[in-house]
Order: sequence, then structure tokens, then C-alpha cells
Amino acid sequence: MQETIDLIAKYGYAILFLYSLGGGFVALIGASVLSFAGKMDLSLSILVACVANFLGDWLLFYLARYQKAMMQPYLASHRRKLALVHLLMRKYGSLILIFKKYIYGLKTLVPLAIALTPYSLLKFNLYNAIGAVIWSVSLGIAGYFSGGILIKGFEMIGEYPALAPAFVIVLLGGLWLWLSRATKRV
Repeated sequence: MQETIDLIAKYGYAILFLYSLGGGFVALIGASVLSFAGKMDLSLSILVACVANFLGDWLLFYLARYQKAMMQPYLASHRRKLALVHLLMRKYGSLILIFKKYIYGLKTLVPLAIALTPYSLLKFNLYNAIGAVIWSVSLGIAGYFSGGILIKGFEMIGEYPALAPAFVIVLLGGLWLWLSRATKRV
């Protein structure tokens, strides 16, 4: 187990950067827990996740706006979801660019949907940057301060491997329950 942790700590920033291009929730929490354990630096982890998250959304915006031919098959297969994003944009305005970073399934769709409108690139970059900073700082700090609890949980699973399946079932069940409630049609 220690070898795995040392390997992750060695390549952690590169892994965090690549993973955060497309979201990075789990990677940032993991980097924060490793920061709590003294294997990584919390400030650097937050900075890497913030920059990568900003760049990932900017790249999606760029591709949808300026490379439409290449993106057309993806956009065509997600028409209903893109329409939902447009409705959310009308209802919440530019704030959706900040809060979408926390909502599973909207992370990739919002930049694509906004790029299909005449929305300003400068305004997109501003709200995207604000959202990336808030997202990375909040999750980084939350992961760091819950690091002790998570480390003790993993140690308990290491001592009692029979608990691992129960832990996975509870985790997946909780995730399923949360997603089913979050995506419930009104």
C-alpha cells in the first residue's frame, strides 16, 4: 500500500492535472488527503486543479465554437441535454458557469452549449476562472480537513479486508441514491 501512495505522490501533480481537465473531483480530494498525510502540497494541488479545470472548460468552449465540424457528431447526440443547459442558462444566467463544476453531468455540457450561443469568450473566461477558483479551493480544503477521517477509514479497511465490499456497496448505494434524487424529473 505504501508503494502505491509513494507512486501517486511522485506523479500526483501530473495525474491531478490530467484528471482535472475533465472534472477532477476525485483527484482533487485524493490530492488533498495526500496533502494532509504530508505526501503532497495542498496549495500546489489546488493551483494545479484550478488551472487544469479552467483549461479543460476553455478547450471545450473553443472546440464547440471554432471547430463545429469536428464536434458535430457529439453535439447532435446530446441535443436534449444541450437544450436543458440553455434553459438553465436562461434561468440562472452566468452563475451556471460557477455552479456547474459541482453538478455531475453538466461539467462538459455547459461550455459546449454556451459556445453555440453568441456569449462572449471574455465573459466566459471570467466566470470560468471564478468557478475554477471557488471549486478548487472549496474541494481542496474540504478534502484536507476530512483527510484524517478518510485515512482512518482506509486503514480500517486495510486491517479488516472483509469491510471493503460493504464499504463499496454503501458508497455506490449512496451515490446512486444521490444521483437518482438529483436527476429526478419534476
